[in-house]
Amino acid sequence: MSLVMAHGVGRTVELPDGTPLEILTDVDLEIAEGDRVSIVGRSGSGKSTLLNLLGLLDLPTSGELHCLGVDVRRTRSGTRDRLRGDGIGFVFQQFNLLPGRTALENVQTPLLYSGGRSFWQRERIAREMLDRVGLGARVDAKPERLSGGEQQRVAIARALVRRPRLILADEPTGALDLETGAEVMALIESVADETGAALVTITHDPSIAARSTRHFQLTAGRLETRDPDAAATAVTSGPTSGSANADGVAA
Repeated sequence: MSLVMAHGVGRTVELPDGTPLEILTDVDLEIAEGDRVSIVGRSGSGKSTLLNLLGLLDLPTSGELHCLGVDVRRTRSGTRDRLRGDGIGFVFQQFNLLPGRTALENVQTPLLYSGGRSFWQRERIAREMLDRVGLGARVDAKPERLSGGEQQRVAIARALVRRPRLILADEPTGALDLETGAEVMALIESVADETGAALVTITHDPSIAARSTRHFQLTAGRLETRDPDAAATAVTSGPTSGSANADGVAA
């Protein structure tokens, strides 16, 4: 079943001086349940804009975009908010955890907006998800007491606690070392496999991109299919952390 269908999607914004700036142009993309998709591109290529469209945070200015069964451009903002809250999970590079709140409280946050659950139900679900990501013994720890890898695991638990149908991972390993990054991706993939969710990963890391089964590249706002063999080659012969990335840009 298709979760996302984009046809001829574009996004244009207006600069302060009134000049239009085209960020995305004629994007075609279909994402089905269980898909593993990677999108790479230089800084400024439109990756974040595309992620915002897929995550129902922004609207396209041209083309057709259907997400989770609705025509995005013809749907009210309140409906988009509910779809995003219930059906889409975001995993960010910078974690975005609430300071001063425990891991358990951070993971419970999305459940506060879904309604229909008591405090004890929310706590049980959050504890189970933290157990799932290997942090069952750290439920009372606050972000400042957690390592980078542990903070990312809390962020993953928070993103997946409502078992979304579409997971959007924006440079999910960018702030982690290679070993921890691989563990984090394996964890996201494992949970996605259990739920049948589609996983879309925005990344500069060729080894992370190579984990997907469908590969795309954004170049100046245009989305193109990327040869999976090229991604595999980049892993074995491409740059390592701290040098140029797969797109030839210094990391």
